Amino acid sequence: MTTVTKAGGAPAPTGPGGFLSVRDLQVTFSTEDGPVRAVDGLSFDVDRGRTLGIVGESGSGKSVTNLTVLGLHDPLFTTIDGEIVLDGKELVTATEKELEQLRGNRVAMIFQDPLTALSPFYTIGRQIAEPYMKHTGASKKAAWERAVEMLGKVGIPNPAERARDYPHQFSGGMRQRAMIAMALVCDPDLLIADEPTTALDVTVQAQILDLLKDLQREFGTAIVFITHDLGVIADMADDIMVMYAGRAVERGTVDEVLRAPRHPYTWGLLNSMPRLDSDLATPLEPIPGTPPSLLTPPSGCRFHPRCAFRDRVGGDRCVTESPALAPGRSSACHLGAEQKRTIFAEEIRPRLG
Repeated sequence: MTTVTKAGGAPAPTGPGGFLSVRDLQVTFSTEDGPVRAVDGLSFDVDRGRTLGIVGESGSGKSVTNLTVLGLHDPLFTTIDGEIVLDGKELVTATEKELEQLRGNRVAMIFQDPLTALSPFYTIGRQIAEPYMKHTGASKKAAWERAVEMLGKVGIPNPAERARDYPHQFSGGMRQRAMIAMALVCDPDLLIADEPTTALDVTVQAQILDLLKDLQREFGTAIVFITHDLGVIADMADDIMVMYAGRAVERGTVDEVLRAPRHPYTWGLLNSMPRLDSDLATPLEPIPGTPPSLLTPPSGCRFHPRCAFRDRVGGDRCVTESPALAPGRSSACHLGAEQKRTIFAEEIRPRLG
């Protein structure tokens, strides 16, 4: 059964700066091999009208975090500790009925693969209209008109005709637009986008990102945007949280993190990105090693087995002591502030160009 533990005892902030407020979130799965803590002590806020980009390698806990916000984990195999507060409503302790009232209404999600998220047995229009009927009590006729309206808003040509098509009759980009229409049909306060552009070509990707920004301006929606692509984050997000092995290792505004990153993992992510202005003969520099198993995570700093700078920290702190992530602009690293600035200026920035 799901175990719920309240974090601290003090209520999380719910006003400006904390429309969605997550405090000390821990998500543990029971497996045949033992417990897996996929999210370990995560805290963040998302404001109305702003986008938080969550970035990290596969297995870092990005999607687990946001599925937890929606209450979509199997309660028989999941233990959730901490707080998730949406506009004053505590979600960790909410009943399934209460969560069903929120999903698709105040909180919506765009999934990475719309072909598997959309049912092949129903028309696109019906799949968009049904949540609108459920949450607003609208008639079938009004809900269908709303579905056609939303397809038009997301740029589907001839929406009244295309609403009668099935998912297999849409291209990949159009299916993603249909998913966005479904997510936004009830004007949600919070939109979670889980790598929504990964499978799309760059032209369609840019169109989808522009569409999300336009709709955010229109509806004032708070957005959590999950991706492994820092280029997308640079274009889409206001704030960034970098995750590694279930923990947040760096956070700040887009300008702060991308212009002056402070964590060796963030340096590695930036250094491994291809750039149009680089010499084609210059090889990419991937982060050495692989992410750890969360069955047996490393002691101390979880990134230390892959970190090229751990020897610059005195003693064995990286191995024995887990670095804390302070509130606000911060990074969870034992390197001193001056060390970080010097390493980035002299060793990392020249490689980034």
